[in-house]
Amino acid sequence: MTYEVTYIISPAIDEAAKNSLVERFDGILKDNGAEVVDSKDWSKRRFAYEIGGFTEGTYHIVNIKADDAKAIDEFDRLAKINDGILRHMIVKREA
Repeated sequence: MTYEVTYIISPAIDEAAKNSLVERFDGILKDNGAEVVDSKDWSKRRFAYEIGGFTEGTYHIVNIKADDAKAIDEFDRLAKINDGILRHMIVKREA
């Protein structure tokens, strides 16, 4: 199965912390059996409304392949409690 994970990174963290966060979450996916096809920043954008006190953030997109939902479930759980990720969305892509 192929999934697309999009998440918004808080503008309050510096570039090094952002890179560390991306590596950590790519690692979470890999450690739970997913293959990361690509992981890249999309762009920094202004929000239509304020999220967590911020008016902009960096959108990051990860495309993965996984046999089951274990990696996605773990990503979802940890993204919800991470201050560096303002919002995230996971979409199952049709092959």
